[in-house]
Amino acid sequence: MAIDFGKFRYRLRRTWVLLRRQGPSQVQFWFIALLIGVAAGFAALTFRKGIDLLQTRLYGVEDPHRLHSYAETLAWYWVLLIPVAGGLVVGVLLNVMTRDGRARSVADVIEGAALHEGRVEKKEGIVSALASLITLSSGGSTGREGPVVHMAGVISTWISDRINANGITGRDLLGCAVAAAVSASFNAPIAGSLFALEVVLRHFAVHAFAPIAIAAVAGTVINRLEFGDVTEFTLLQDDQLDFYVELPAFLLLGVVCGLVAVVLMRSIFWAEGAADKVQAITRMPRWLRPAVAGLGLGAMAIGFPHIIGVGYETTSAALTGSLLLHEAVVFAMVKAAAVALTMAGRMGGGVFSPSLMMGALTGLAFGLVATGVFPDVSGAETLYALAGMGAVAAAVLGAPISTTLIVFEMTGDWQTGLAVMVAVSISTALASRLVDRSFFLTQLERRGKRLAAGPQAYLLSVYSAAALMRRTDHPRAASQEACREMIGQGVMVGPTATLYDAMPIFDRWGYSYIPVVARDAGSNSPQLLGALFHVDALKAYSRALADTAAEEHS
Repeated sequence: MAIDFGKFRYRLRRTWVLLRRQGPSQVQFWFIALLIGVAAGFAALTFRKGIDLLQTRLYGVEDPHRLHSYAETLAWYWVLLIPVAGGLVVGVLLNVMTRDGRARSVADVIEGAALHEGRVEKKEGIVSALASLITLSSGGSTGREGPVVHMAGVISTWISDRINANGITGRDLLGCAVAAAVSASFNAPIAGSLFALEVVLRHFAVHAFAPIAIAAVAGTVINRLEFGDVTEFTLLQDDQLDFYVELPAFLLLGVVCGLVAVVLMRSIFWAEGAADKVQAITRMPRWLRPAVAGLGLGAMAIGFPHIIGVGYETTSAALTGSLLLHEAVVFAMVKAAAVALTMAGRMGGGVFSPSLMMGALTGLAFGLVATGVFPDVSGAETLYALAGMGAVAAAVLGAPISTTLIVFEMTGDWQTGLAVMVAVSISTALASRLVDRSFFLTQLERRGKRLAAGPQAYLLSVYSAAALMRRTDHPRAASQEACREMIGQGVMVGPTATLYDAMPIFDRWGYSYIPVVARDAGSNSPQLLGALFHVDALKAYSRALADTAAEEHS
């Protein structure tokens, strides 16, 4: 039977028009999820291979996975200067291509999901990925998951814009992209799916699970086509656990790991604040800030080359018990300082891989002490390293479920799940009360984005006064005379103010509306634009809460 290509092209064109106008609800949404999964998987693979290639060129190492060992043989001035050169390139790149000189990461993806209908910044995301690639290749002490997650968000944003996706669809597509990127990065499809739901979307709606799972599988297939079905880390096979006797030790390990995670997070935030003050006092150009941080990293790497890059070689050494007690403690302290310095220098990268390394070192140190004090009732110290790796990472990410599964899938060890779960649950519960739930949500809180408190808090910042106000020519506009009296009392908001700013004013003054004013350039007198009515604000807020609840329970 002959194929009518004219009719085929017509139907294809009609499908594309329908897709652009009405979104994927009218076509096979799962097919789009599959395409996004493949694209995000290739993006993650390209990023990983790019780091390996650039590290090979810069450091001259044949096997990038042995970079730390090889760096010990290099001349000290190369170890010092490579991070400086990388930081200089990153600084110029971010200064020219972004408005604030800051690399984007997971926190920006979470903000995009909550506040921007599943969209992230596209140009800034591409530039941030390139900057992070240079950072990780030239001695920066962060992880690759943050840039990869945001890069996946750029892919989903591009597709959402092309098909005119609404907020729910845009967030689902973003979840698909993130799941595929995480799965491709760590060869962990189950954890990748749950990471997208737990960390980025922050709900477990049934309608989102199937497409996200499809995308995660697609991303994993891309990884395995290149690297095969192998785990990221190889463990010793003699780890044994006497559950009833050793469980109290893992409870205590969870407490220790929770505190270590809090120290790591707060050291990063303290370093960022200190760097901001130094930059302001010295009037340092912002393009120079990453290079200065690179100088500090290079100096540290001369004595401790394990801080260079992602750090999987040191993590593997901890998981196999190849380090002594004092090495594990010192390496963890130096790594925390290196991560804080890299982040303070705005060099880009993520925190997941560093938290895995910190956790493995902490767990190993704890295990060496525990097995030394109670040798007759203790298993292998490497089991504590495995549990510690999951516990610190889960506390930093605020994601106990997906992090536990990532640890299992990265190591292939499912027999010690109870020990890992105990440590993870305790560390996450402790750390979430000492910071705003996680590293990413605390980052957003410091930027004025109150996502940690839930939709009842952050939805207030979605609506601006300008979008909800009744203008002066509205049929039911507020009295201009009354508005000017209120302005004289200082009761007013600007057009960019949100409901988060306006609601306390309603509560304090008890007015039924608030004037919305703007100030003309060169004039001190405010211009009355309209008024924000309390009833309109409450209606918008109520609709937003209802829509969010419907999405999360569908």
